[in-house]
Amino acid sequence: MEFKGIFPAMLTPLDKDQKVNEKVLREMTNYFIEAGVHGLFALGTNGEFHLFSEEEKLNIAKIIIDEAKGRVPVMIGTGGNGTAEVIELSKKMEALGADALSVITPYFVTPSQEDLAAHYEKIAEAVSIPVLLYNIPGKTGMTIEPEIVARLAKVKNIAGIKDSSGKFENIEQYINVTKDEEFSVLAGTDSLILKTLMAGGVGAIAATANMLPKTVVAIYNNWLNGNIDEAQKAQEALQPLRDTFPLSSIPASLKKAVEISGIPVGAPRLPIAELSGEALEKVKAMVQYYKEKSEI
Repeated sequence: MEFKGIFPAMLTPLDKDQKVNEKVLREMTNYFIEAGVHGLFALGTNGEFHLFSEEEKLNIAKIIIDEAKGRVPVMIGTGGNGTAEVIELSKKMEALGADALSVITPYFVTPSQEDLAAHYEKIAEAVSIPVLLYNIPGKTGMTIEPEIVARLAKVKNIAGIKDSSGKFENIEQYINVTKDEEFSVLAGTDSLILKTLMAGGVGAIAATANMLPKTVVAIYNNWLNGNIDEAQKAQEALQPLRDTFPLSSIPASLKKAVEISGIPVGAPRLPIAELSGEALEKVKAMVQYYKEKSEI
């Protein structure tokens, strides 16, 4: 499997009873594929992975894999705090037919860098499908250091990293230390997609693709074809949506934006409340802006 192009960081749709909405999840899977994405990424931060039971996670993955029908690769988040728990879930996701796994760093304990390397090595040894490292220090309290990424890039089925640090220099370091390996560096901060591609990265796992999949795909496709000005325009077009993200805890603003734009993804899972008040009005105005520009 090649980790190249745009993977939407899929929201997890819920019904009014806070249960996974299978019908909408299937519709989303088809919507993204029809928009030209290069793969699907489920059960990440915007997918609220930390709020679902193992049974729910397996069901979410099963639905997406079944609906995708091999048209694009499906990557599933299996990260957790304990190595044994991650291995167990990862094996189950592999058995379901996941094409790759994304493994976030532990986010309650803070292992040493040596501990972290061993954690990933043990997970990679336990499965045969590709494993993607996931660095998001703003949520986990720790960073995967470049020297550890260089070490892990030599492990046979550790195939890449998603960096959501928001620091471009971090992405550059990951690219530089793995340039001699078969290893993919993907942007996890949507404002850095084009910069990452220009620096030698290969794509992005993008939250904005939930609402603007064609626009995000246009960044990659235009870059690939050498149309850098058009790629830059597509990159800049994401900003009004991104500007609403700080209005709430993840993923309340994005869920409301996607819902208003026409996909009934429902509310976040509690304790994160559905968007309301002034924040809701700002999101409504933002969605209207995109509708007037015929981008949704």
